[in-house]
Amino acid sequence: MNKALLALKLAERLDVPKKVAEDFVASFQEIVTQSLAHDEEVTIAGFGTFSSRIRAARKGVNPRNPSEVINVPAVKVPKFKAGKALKDALKAATPGYPVKVVEPVVVTEPEIPAPEPTVDATEEPAHSTPDPIVHEDTEAPVPEAPFAE
Repeated sequence: MNKALLALKLAERLDVPKKVAEDFVASFQEIVTQSLAHDEEVTIAGFGTFSSRIRAARKGVNPRNPSEVINVPAVKVPKFKAGKALKDALKAATPGYPVKVVEPVVVTEPEIPAPEPTVDATEEPAHSTPDPIVHEDTEAPVPEAPFAE
């Protein structure tokens, strides 16, 4: 995948114009490049870490004249270390690679039975209403006067 295709896929996935996605890719590239030039790391959790390091000076061979030895100067080079999520995704996409299936652990709280209410046989429950008084001449109950003793 090249830069243009990456921008196109970003535009489709984020539902933004292609120009915005191209600007995003270009800005990302500039930010990472500037950070590495200033010896800063750029870490994207789960994806990986971009960093720079100095490759030491060494002796080399001139490819046009193999008998000539040349000095190759030290140079700053980019480095990328893949994150765990990226590595795991690539392993899972490898045909024939054994995929470790982890069963989800279900944690349940133990059931605590509710305490049974205790009822004293000598007391009436607080929520009961007094029995209505029935007048001798009629069958209809007559309401008891409040605060009557």
